[in-house]
Order: sequence, then C-alpha cells, then structure tokens
Amino acid sequence: MQKKNSVELKVYGRNALFSDPITRLGGEKCSYPIPTYQALKGMLESVYWKPSIIWIIDEVRIMKPIRMETKGIRPIEYSGGNTLSLYTYLSDVEYQVKAHFEWNENRPDLANDRNENKHFFMAKRFIERGGRRDVFLGTRECQAYVEPCVFGEEQGYYDNCGELAFGLMFHGFTYPDEANEQNQGMLTARFWNPVMRDGIVTFIRPEECQLQRELFEMDMKNFSTELQNFSGLEEFGGEFDGLVE
Repeated sequence: MQKKNSVELKVYGRNALFSDPITRLGGEKCSYPIPTYQALKGMLESVYWKPSIIWIIDEVRIMKPIRMETKGIRPIEYSGGNTLSLYTYLSDVEYQVKAHFEWNENRPDLANDRNENKHFFMAKRFIERGGRRDVFLGTRECQAYVEPCVFGEEQGYYDNCGELAFGLMFHGFTYPDEANEQNQGMLTARFWNPVMRDGIVTFIRPEECQLQRELFEMDMKNFSTELQNFSGLEEFGGEFDGLVE
C-alpha cells in the first residue's frame, strides 16, 4: 500500500560502509551486509530535509549481490603516527528505497511550514537532480548516486531467495527533537533483528524498536529563534523555501 507523501529512489555506488559498532573498538571498521535505517535516513536528509519533517524509511530492496572488499586505510591522526587500519566495505551496491515523511510534532514552532504539497514536490525534484547535498553510502569516502525509480521494477539478485535473517543490528539514533516523552533530552541508540524476504527488508518504525540504549543528554536545537534573522531569504528563488514563511 502506497503511503502518503511516499517517494521512491535508487541509490548506488562503488562502495558502501554501514559500520557495525562492534568492529570499531580496535580502530577498524566492518560493514553490515545491508544498509541500516539510520544510513538510509541520512541519505534522504541529504537529498532533501527541513526541520519540520521526519523521514520514515519503509523498505529497501537489495538489487545486487552482497560482496565485501577489504582496503588498507590510513586514518587521520592529529597527534602524528602512521597507523594502517583495515576497513571492510561493501562492493558495487545498488538499492531501491521507499520512504515517506511525516510532520515533526516536537516542532510546534515550525507548524507554519507544514505545507504537504511543497515538501513532497521539492523532495521529488531534488531526487531527480541527484540530491540537494552530497549523498554518501554510510561514510564520506563512499560517494552515492541518486535517481528516481519505481520500487519493485527491474530484476534484483535476491528476488526469489526466500528469507534471510541478519541477527541483531543497529537500527538508528533517536535525537531529542524526534523523541517521545520517555526519551526527551537524550540521544538514544536503537537495535533490531532485520529479515530480508526475497530481497526486500521492511523496516519497523523507530518507536517499535524494543532494544534501546540511552547514550547521553542532548538538547533540542532551536531553529525558529535563529531563523528570525533570515526573514528575507525567501526572495532567492526558493533555495530557503520552507525554513521561513
């Protein structure tokens, strides 16, 4: 069933790194085999985002075989040194993503920006243009390319492979401006157990994640106060449309 304000896009690139936090303790990184909810949400926010909306990722379709590639990386060390780390990337990836946006109810100060048609058509326009900002597949060194698609079209590698479980995985972060009453003022990490069915992973909503961990206190950013000084920006052809009225 097509959700309201739903968009569909194809994301692809040479490499991807959706970091498993367990493998980062020794300074090295290893990618999950599939994208995390948080990584896909970050891609959508790079394509188009305003503080009055929240992107909800519905499904991702894995189009190409899951292959790993290990590279020697020299991480930046500001204290000097010449350390070599091994990063394990996904190689030659392509995904179809289905998502929709909802209003951020924790932002009543931006209620005047809840113009459904404006955000929907601007999101579609920026998907056609390849994104408003640079899009990455997990980390900055993994450049992503975005274009519109019809979710479910074209042949995928795992179309008739049945079910495949991936065990416990990181789902995403809940920031203070998206938190419920229980997690107000906190940055919270969420975890879940994804299952791929015939190449498609259907995500649960953030509030449905049973395993959560509060990381540290964090204040919600106040956009409305900062934007009072930018009331004239709407004259620049819509580049800042939606931030101010």
